Amino acid sequence: MLINRESYINKIEPFINKPVIKVISGMRRTGKSSLLKLIIEKLKEEGIPEENILYINKESLEFDSIRTYLDLDNYVKSKIKKTKGKKYLFIDEIQEIENWEKAVLSFLTNNVADIFITGSNSKLLSSDISTLLRGRYYEVRIFPLSFREFLSFRRKPDDAESEFKNYLRYGGLPGLHELPIDNESLISEYLYALVNTVFYKDLIERYKIREPEALARILRYLFDNLGNVTTGRSISNFLSSQKIRLTVDTIMNYLLFMESAFLINRVKRFDLKGKRFLEIYEKLCPADAGLRRGLIGYDDKDISQLLELIVYNELRVRGYNVYTGTVDNLEIDFVAERGKQKLYVQVCYLLGGEKVKASEFGNLLKIKDNYPKLVLSMDKFYPEEYQGIEHKFLIDFLL
Repeated sequence: MLINRESYINKIEPFINKPVIKVISGMRRTGKSSLLKLIIEKLKEEGIPEENILYINKESLEFDSIRTYLDLDNYVKSKIKKTKGKKYLFIDEIQEIENWEKAVLSFLTNNVADIFITGSNSKLLSSDISTLLRGRYYEVRIFPLSFREFLSFRRKPDDAESEFKNYLRYGGLPGLHELPIDNESLISEYLYALVNTVFYKDLIERYKIREPEALARILRYLFDNLGNVTTGRSISNFLSSQKIRLTVDTIMNYLLFMESAFLINRVKRFDLKGKRFLEIYEKLCPADAGLRRGLIGYDDKDISQLLELIVYNELRVRGYNVYTGTVDNLEIDFVAERGKQKLYVQVCYLLGGEKVKASEFGNLLKIKDNYPKLVLSMDKFYPEEYQGIEHKFLIDFLL
């Protein structure tokens, strides 16, 4: 049974039957295929005949013969010409087709069909392809489940605090909900297999990596240092301690590959007083807590960093551009911007003691503008504000 991911449907719906290519991007197993099927169901409910809807899934052997843009062009035209009326074309994991953009642009130019595509690599929309498509596309990035969606998939909307423990431990990948969530070993195996699939298919094979062991060490290092600022030099020093030699340039390329596969997110740092992005000392975090669980396991001592990751992902799901702020050498966990809106956020596990309170609220008090400032923690009954800074129970914020 498909579960409606309404926020994404709402983003795509205004562009249905419009002359733009609808691009749905995101990491493997985040629900891109299911979203296509939800759109197909919606079209059928609106009276579109099934024969007017063509669905190609490049992860299915049924479509293995479609390997180049010419194969795609021939296949689509052979199917489409047999039907009358408005046609709809859905291509899942299109990056598996060589030079796919040539065929897709031709379909768009000749009004062959309304086009929806998915891809598991951000190079799907590289500058070259963007130029080729002449801006005639609309992209929707699919993220792992938000906590609100997680509760919907679990069908337990009134058991938020208990389910949050599962969300913290296992992350928000939709495939988890086909497994018994009380079977930790089975879930760990699933998550490890997913990390391996992305690692080998979207990194090693796609980029023809010659040092897979070095790449694996870098990934483990990033996941193990969740929440810490990272540089190419710090990774190089770590690898040197493991008797592995890689240049900083090679390491930076590997990080770009991981980001392109949606395996990690890059959180830039912004000097709030100097009004400029800092070129070094970024944070690089896993796309989902479950990926980290699959690769290096779960440890309660990492809860503060995991809470930060969950809040970061929630802000991205809500459409914010998110980066880390610095003011007077103090860190602001997140600066979130969406259009003219801006929000400053500090995240911690518990606000116990004056030192923690002074750090979390005090850092925000250093910012002298009038945009909202918010401290999130797992303190359910903490006062709602401190010196004008709002506090929220983190689960309430997620919901």
